[in-house]
Amino acid sequence: MNAAVTPVFAFDFNAEGLARPSEGDGPPEGGFRWLHLDRHDAALVDWLANKVPPVVAHALVQAETRPRCDIHEGGLMLNLRGVNLNPGEDEEDMVSLRVWARADLLLTVRLRRLKAVAAVREAVEAEQPFVGPGAVLAAVTAGLTDRIEAVSLALEDEADALEETMFDAPDGLGARLAPLRQKAIKLGRYLRPQREALARLCVAEVDFLSGPDRVHLRETANMLTRSVEELEATRDRLAAVQDHLDVQTGQKLGRNGYLLSVVAAVFLPLGFLTGLFGVNVGGMPGVGSANAFAVLTAAMAVLGVVLVAVLRWMKWM
Repeated sequence: MNAAVTPVFAFDFNAEGLARPSEGDGPPEGGFRWLHLDRHDAALVDWLANKVPPVVAHALVQAETRPRCDIHEGGLMLNLRGVNLNPGEDEEDMVSLRVWARADLLLTVRLRRLKAVAAVREAVEAEQPFVGPGAVLAAVTAGLTDRIEAVSLALEDEADALEETMFDAPDGLGARLAPLRQKAIKLGRYLRPQREALARLCVAEVDFLSGPDRVHLRETANMLTRSVEELEATRDRLAAVQDHLDVQTGQKLGRNGYLLSVVAAVFLPLGFLTGLFGVNVGGMPGVGSANAFAVLTAAMAVLGVVLVAVLRWMKWM
């Protein structure tokens, strides 16, 4: 192992699947080595250039990735995403895990800490056997998917709560709705291609995936498919809530606009009369009469009542 690279952790597994901290130049006979590396390690790029094919080295250190599963030179390239459960972070800012796997070597590269990987490490240290890299991959993908499902179910519960308050207390619903829709969109961006990547992993033609590993991976892929379907249903329900709010807003604006139109219809003729009698030119009737203002006011009141009656007769009010 190149001393210039400092793994987050490193294990050598024997043929029975039991592990010990890595030492020496290679794993035991019939076993494999698992190196978990940090993308921010300054020596990682040069180290990978000497250890893996160039295409793999580039894939492991890319700044941006999407879930994928490809066979290259007898090994397996796999990119996965897990929900971000680190303190102070948003769950939907999913963390990438880059993988290169062969029968004798498993390289995993992280950008940030993933609890699913930490859980597998704890299982290894507790002497749980992992026979072959496929067993570790199955455990890691299951851990990632379990946490994805938990977040997806929590989002579904929040959508349920929004639907329950949609009719009873719609005020302020928009402020709660927007973050949930954004969260569903961000999760869906990676979960749909991850579902495809896991489906390809289940049938990948590599010799280190055993029959039990593939069974485990198929169950994980099925669980992820269910989570994706739940997420899509939640996204559609949130869109329906948004549509309902838009309809309510449109109805409220329509009622207000209608009320203003009715008020304008009543006061427009009255405003015309006041404007007409307010001109300061000679010849205006009633200028010399002390009762002219009272007569005009009464006439306008009668006209207002008549206008209201006409609008009600026409069923505009």
